[in-house]
Amino acid sequence: MALKTREDLITEYIKFFKKKDHKEIPSSSLIPSDDPTVLFTTAGMHPLIPFILGQKHPLGKKLVGVQKCIRTGDIDEVGDEVHHTFFEMLGNWSLGEYFKKEAIEYSFEFLTKVLKIKKENLGVSVFEGDKDAPKDIESAKVWESLGIPKERISFQPKKDNWWGPAGEFGPCGPDTEIYCWKSKSKPLKKLDIKDSNWVEIWNDVFMEYDKTKEGYIKAKQKNVDTGMGVERTIAVLNGLEDNYQTSLFLPIIKEIEKLSGKKYKGNEKEMRIIADHIKAAVFMIDDDVLPDHKERGYVLRRLIRRAIVYGKKLDLEDFTAKVAESVFDIYPDYFKKNKKKIRFVGRDNKTFILDEIDREEMKFRYKLMEGLKIIRNMIAHQNKISGKDAFLLFQSYGFPIEMTQELAKENKIKVNMKEFEEENRKHQELSRTASAGVFKSGLADQSEKTKKLHTATHMLDEALRRVLKDENIKQKGSNITPERLRFDFNFPRKLTDDEIKQVEKLINQKIKEALLVKREEMPLKKATESGAGYLPGARYPEVVSVYTIEDKKEKRGFFSKEICTGPHVNNTSELKSFKIIKEESVAAGIRRIKAVLE
Repeated sequence: MALKTREDLITEYIKFFKKKDHKEIPSSSLIPSDDPTVLFTTAGMHPLIPFILGQKHPLGKKLVGVQKCIRTGDIDEVGDEVHHTFFEMLGNWSLGEYFKKEAIEYSFEFLTKVLKIKKENLGVSVFEGDKDAPKDIESAKVWESLGIPKERISFQPKKDNWWGPAGEFGPCGPDTEIYCWKSKSKPLKKLDIKDSNWVEIWNDVFMEYDKTKEGYIKAKQKNVDTGMGVERTIAVLNGLEDNYQTSLFLPIIKEIEKLSGKKYKGNEKEMRIIADHIKAAVFMIDDDVLPDHKERGYVLRRLIRRAIVYGKKLDLEDFTAKVAESVFDIYPDYFKKNKKKIRFVGRDNKTFILDEIDREEMKFRYKLMEGLKIIRNMIAHQNKISGKDAFLLFQSYGFPIEMTQELAKENKIKVNMKEFEEENRKHQELSRTASAGVFKSGLADQSEKTKKLHTATHMLDEALRRVLKDENIKQKGSNITPERLRFDFNFPRKLTDDEIKQVEKLINQKIKEALLVKREEMPLKKATESGAGYLPGARYPEVVSVYTIEDKKEKRGFFSKEICTGPHVNNTSELKSFKIIKEESVAAGIRRIKAVLE
């Protein structure tokens, strides 16, 4: 059976692993709820971090699902045939159950028996070993036993065939990557992972180590985490060498062709970037990310503005929302279910997303006009444009360096490109340094500080509803570091000083009362009927973890009850003292609180 569509691939994958006794889990939000070590969910394993670390999963030890993901590290790579910012990742997981042999055999069986990919078109890479861990002979032998010849088994260093840890410390291990020959020509006998005709479509990660301050040690629980890219696999199954010619992108490309009056051929890079970035923007806004000048909002803003810049090269104006409309029909399972979802601001979901994209395009066009005035003034009064000035135009006004160069050339003056590139390099280094702070902390390392702050966010969520007397208040996002918590919620106005004090007082009272925090597993229906809170629009498995902050003085028997993967403290007394340090607006109808434990 040669699968051709996204729906077929996902259906067959889930069905295959269900037959292997795996339980299906739903796709989580693009905003990691329990792992602030990353801005976005970048892989299927992120929602599973507590269980990878040893916590029991409600559905058992063998899981399967498809996860929507955002990866920002590849933004500058987008424009070729295979890189994407937003993508879907099929995955199967073993939480201390099966390991290398079974995982590799499952992968091989699905590829050759279900997808009907010829064995002769496959190659694999495995970990070559280093001072931290030995050569992965075990995986290589399994592949050989399945008929993959030695010349198609490539041993690679840690940078290519090792995963993790997510933060500074934690689970990690070697992986084996599966490549498929995408060209219509006869496959080469030897696997060369640098040859673009070999496309990586699946990765089996074997978490058999824990990285500690002392170094790498054998993990107490060995886990398997696999990932198969839907976009790349669909291209391979359809005999296409360009992912953007599959049904996952073609409707968007055709809309860009229609609006621009230009053909895809000859404008591939520009159209790929626009299609990729607008698709990613739709999914990010759907998960409550809004354009901003920092963190997730900055990534979203950068994607929309980068799409606009490349749109200018195709003479496109006022086009982003029109292109975005074509995304919704490609993913009916995500958007038809959300059709009646109403935002706090009173618009249906699709209208909300399109309005936000259109608004950001208008803002950027005003910025470009401001930049145009500044560069014209520079040209009128200077005989050259310094790299620092060119970078200021780029960074502050979004003015593309190519446009600066074109205008300078028209007026027979030069741009100091060497200085511009140096300024750009310094900025990127600062951005990486700032981002590094995000990757060094958080719940991925299960620190006591983050566990306490995570429990405090649940208490804050409940305290806000009580003090503000508004049962419609819901969490709209959160981020926790070992130093502070950040909690976003829907509310139409600024909180008064008295209201802030009341929230603090209520939480500190419950801390003093030393309330027990209990974890239970129960069916989703029972959890919601019992009063457990949940994130609106989120998808949950049939059986969930519920954390209850008990309070026998309450009529319902608890202060707070939430569907959550954890982790949490055992007693509220461990939190000591709660203090709000800032309350502010982050978007229309969305407020943000930052708080600490003292």
